[in-house]
Amino acid sequence: MEHLPHEKQIQEYTKTIEHLKKQSHSTPLFHNEIKRLEQKLELLKRTVYSTLTPWQRVTICRHPARPHAIDYIKNICESFHELHGDRCFRDDPSLIGGVGKIGEMGCVIIGQEKGHDTDSRVQRNFGMLHPEGFRKGLRLLKLAEKFSLPVVTLIDTPGAYPGLEAEERGQAWAIATNLREMASLSTQIIVLIIGEGCSGGALGLGVGDIVAMLEHAYYSVISPEGCASILWRDAAKNVEAAAVLKLTAEDMMRLGIIDTIIPEPLGGAHQDPASIYQRVKQYLLEQMHQLKALPVELLVEQRYLKFRKMGAILADTGQ
Repeated sequence: MEHLPHEKQIQEYTKTIEHLKKQSHSTPLFHNEIKRLEQKLELLKRTVYSTLTPWQRVTICRHPARPHAIDYIKNICESFHELHGDRCFRDDPSLIGGVGKIGEMGCVIIGQEKGHDTDSRVQRNFGMLHPEGFRKGLRLLKLAEKFSLPVVTLIDTPGAYPGLEAEERGQAWAIATNLREMASLSTQIIVLIIGEGCSGGALGLGVGDIVAMLEHAYYSVISPEGCASILWRDAAKNVEAAAVLKLTAEDMMRLGIIDTIIPEPLGGAHQDPASIYQRVKQYLLEQMHQLKALPVELLVEQRYLKFRKMGAILADTGQ
């Protein structure tokens, strides 16, 4: 597994322990030393992962082995039937969606998919949706509303695709339409940010009754590199940009943008995917049961008020 820069010392300890274990395979000579090093390694991990900078959190979020939308769908759903196309232009592989069953709850699941290797990343356009991706998502949202099914959206995108052909087909219009329709959709919507949540690409599927984030996901108006290019004319200042953007789950919680932070295994979701799948599944089932108990009219009203109160205007003090 690929190791991140801040994990260098952890990797060195791990290699030392593995070497000693091989040496002591037939003799207990190093058992006490191994036990001592394992205790130090555990303490080191907790120290490193409790003092991460915003940029280090972003690198964890982008780890190649981090579970993607398709992985969550495969591991939390008892059944899933994928649906394709926007009934207007084409199918967008950057968005995977359909009708599924989580536990005993039927639902519509919509996820932004980046791909795992070179071929699949190119096929999925690195998770950057075209307008037809947003329209495909809207078609699934309307399907959920028609059959009174709760909706789960899994957000993981570096942003909507910015190419000329996307603009020609109405990228901004597609995102704006989704914002309007999701705000008034007459069914339950749970939004979960599992990785990158960048710009309108994330917001175009991010309006919901509940908005949750995984611990090492991030949510921002722009990527740190994009922000650095604009503010400092230098993408290499991504570390500084990540700090000023206030993009971590804790920042989002403090600012009232999200409702819940779902803890990840020590070091990130890629370290123990099975445990994060179980946590996410349990969380989604709990939220679906709670939202189902509320009248739809009340849900829509609360959803509107939830997003209406986001943001703060600072009064001019004249200083």
